[in-house]
Amino acid sequence: MLTSQPLTVTQLNKYVKFLLEEAEALRGLCVAGEISNFKNHYSGHWYFTLKDAGAAVPAVMFRESNRRLGFLPQDGMSVIIRGRASLYERDGKFQLYADDMQPDGLGALYLAYEQLKERLAVEGLFDPERKQDLPFFPARVGVITSGTGAAVQDILNILRRRCPATEVVLCPVQVQGAGAAAQIAAAIELFNQEQTADVLIVGRGGGSLEDLWAFNEEIAVRAVAASAIPVISAVGHETDVTICDFAADLRAPTPSAAAELAVPDLADLLAGVSALRSRMEKAALRDLFARRLALESLLSRRILRRPEELAWASRLRLDYAAQRLRGGMEAKLLAEQSRLSRASARLEAMSPLAVLARGYAIALKGHRPVKSINELDPGDKLRLTLGDGACNVIVWEVLNDDM
Repeated sequence: MLTSQPLTVTQLNKYVKFLLEEAEALRGLCVAGEISNFKNHYSGHWYFTLKDAGAAVPAVMFRESNRRLGFLPQDGMSVIIRGRASLYERDGKFQLYADDMQPDGLGALYLAYEQLKERLAVEGLFDPERKQDLPFFPARVGVITSGTGAAVQDILNILRRRCPATEVVLCPVQVQGAGAAAQIAAAIELFNQEQTADVLIVGRGGGSLEDLWAFNEEIAVRAVAASAIPVISAVGHETDVTICDFAADLRAPTPSAAAELAVPDLADLLAGVSALRSRMEKAALRDLFARRLALESLLSRRILRRPEELAWASRLRLDYAAQRLRGGMEAKLLAEQSRLSRASARLEAMSPLAVLARGYAIALKGHRPVKSINELDPGDKLRLTLGDGACNVIVWEVLNDDM
């Protein structure tokens, strides 16, 4: 017969959950297995089963954690989960709570690579319109890579050899392992904030897909795409292609090639300047020779040997012009005099003085000429203007034509 106070199911589950969460070994677990029954819930949480050949355990990865991953798990994918083991109190179900997840094996890495590449391509991060042109002669080149690898020495040696006048600003970062992508992104953002470079070289030497994975993580890819400073991606060897290569303004097959693309070769520039100077000198000499020949040809002409002939010809043209002007003016004057005479004759013929000279008179009553006897009355004083003078008269009698 049971004598102790029984536990409720809730109390039991809480106690077991407490024991599991207090167990130090279950707090920072790393568990490898294969995903099955994967479900991407509408809430953003992931529910799945992690299994191997001998056992299986339910697992959950909440939205706050899985949003940082650059891939979407699929059934059959081998992964390594970092998290903790506990009990889902309501159902009494033992399960894993994943805080981080990494693909385990090349197949899973390639899948994660393709998924992130496709998603970012849909967003337009790789569009050619986003690409910036590199400056022809940068004053400062920023280098983001490991401070101890062979790649940084290759980059520095080539930059110094090709263009010693260009300043190199090195920002050493971790390029492999946990946290490497975040350091790369932070370095790119720092260069942009401080505006301490005209072009950036971001990369590292060769390695396996796992070694280069930091340049396939979303945080690094987005930092490259968002950079206002043009970025040259130089990761691994020529056959290595990372997602940062697609987001960068220019991809270099190797770090050494990136250094050659970043700055011009000063020796080539000087040789080019020397060649241009030589071409300019030759062109100037040819032009001078041609102008000298043209000058000699001009000097050999008769008009330059006897320039007074030019004055003579001009003087003749001036005399001809003056003669034509004088003749024209005389003809015009004669025509105007003739027109004036005709007008004077017509005016003389119409003059009232001519009429008065023939024996007629003009009668003025006051200051108005008298045009009709109806304007006159006996006793009116009139002024008669004749051809050779005038007189004052008084109307004695007004006579009609019929009288």
